[in-house]
Amino acid sequence: MNFDLTRRLTAEALGTFILVMAVVGSGIMAAKLAGGNQAIALLCNTLATGAVLFVIITIFAPISGAHFNPAVSLVMLLRGELDRRTTLAYIAVQIVGGCLGAVAAHLMFGLDLLQFGSTARTGLGQWVGEFIATFGLVATILGCIRFKPEAVATAVGLYITSAYWFTASTSFANPAVTIARSLSDTFAGIAPGDVPGFIVAELLGAFAAAVVFAWLFASPAVPATKVK
Repeated sequence: MNFDLTRRLTAEALGTFILVMAVVGSGIMAAKLAGGNQAIALLCNTLATGAVLFVIITIFAPISGAHFNPAVSLVMLLRGELDRRTTLAYIAVQIVGGCLGAVAAHLMFGLDLLQFGSTARTGLGQWVGEFIATFGLVATILGCIRFKPEAVATAVGLYITSAYWFTASTSFANPAVTIARSLSDTFAGIAPGDVPGFIVAELLGAFAAAVVFAWLFASPAVPATKVK
């Protein structure tokens, strides 16, 4: 079923709104309840993020493809699955939806609606973590599209749940989410000055995955039949 652009953009905005609201909101709740135990707080934040990803991808994938991520939309542009105009529109609504999601999380917990993050997240280890997180996310998506499309929601939710723990950056893997999290001075926040480094690493990871897996998943050449 083909949906018009307005509905597709609405799905992308709503999905990114819900994603960021879940990331920031669960971070606030986790910090309140964990009693200073950072491991427990991160675990709670992780479970909420992985679970909501499964839900929003399941709901919105039939409408917009459920990107919720400028890096993913740019990869789909490279693959010829989106045109430039639609890609730019996707990215714009993803960023706006994500920022509004952060504001909604603050509203629910009685915090200042407009904030700036103060958590420093910078340095080679963090950037490598974001490169790997986004590379793996795009690999997961492309692999499922190629071999098992019905598994995308499950695989992405599981991958991000895992990547929260094996990457130094806790796997933002999404420029729109990174921008939105810079507007939250909470457990999930990031200092605005550290956002450009994260976004560059995320985009490089996404493009690297697009190139590697375009080659890896390509259909093998059929040997020419010898004429006797």
